[in-house]
Amino acid sequence: MIQSEIQTFLNKHEYDKIDLKTVLIDMDGVLYDSMKNHANAWYETISALGINSTPQEFYMYEGRTGASTINLLFQRAFNRPATEKEINEIYIQKTESFNRQPKAKAMPGAAEFLKKVKNAGLIPILVTGSGQASLLDKLDHEYPGIFTPETMVTAFDVKYGKPHPEPYLIGLQKAKAKPNQAIVIENAPLGVKAGVAAGIFTVGVNTGPLDDEVLLSAGANLLIPDMQILADRFEEIYTALIQ
Repeated sequence: MIQSEIQTFLNKHEYDKIDLKTVLIDMDGVLYDSMKNHANAWYETISALGINSTPQEFYMYEGRTGASTINLLFQRAFNRPATEKEINEIYIQKTESFNRQPKAKAMPGAAEFLKKVKNAGLIPILVTGSGQASLLDKLDHEYPGIFTPETMVTAFDVKYGKPHPEPYLIGLQKAKAKPNQAIVIENAPLGVKAGVAAGIFTVGVNTGPLDDEVLLSAGANLLIPDMQILADRFEEIYTALIQ
């Protein structure tokens, strides 16, 4: 089954093989079970503005910049973009709401997966839309010795957010790798689209409430139910990729 999906990918991009060197990994919803907190914070903030939405809707927007999400909702509700002042005020409210949520735990299976990536001699690169100043300290606490500032792509590194391929193209640059030397691990449809647009074999890990079809329609080359199963199947997937 995996071999068929890999061959389809190779044929599409006219690659001879996947010469695996690096694994480009999203953070929220992949390394941390944090997407429910983001969704609830967005829903609380947007509902206070009188805009109709649902918590699940915000799983579809994961990977967008805050300004892009706010403008999308303003266009729908008010037929206009938000002003810069509105964007700043709303994003501050969203951040405050997020900080009131329970602390997000490390995603089950993520530490085991990262350890196997490192043991296989692959370079793990974090690719996140987050711009938290304390990000590295947070990662070092849960995943010690895995990431450094040189192996992270954050909101400070990119001009365009997902679904634009730029975040993953920068990830390739940091790993000194070509698209056929990498795989992407993503839980969000916009992130999947970004990985696919960068020409990289993209694994969708459905850790949230969205239907599998949403990630498949976004272009995921392989779909895995959760990070623990991805960790358990690492050797199988790795062997298939490098054959």
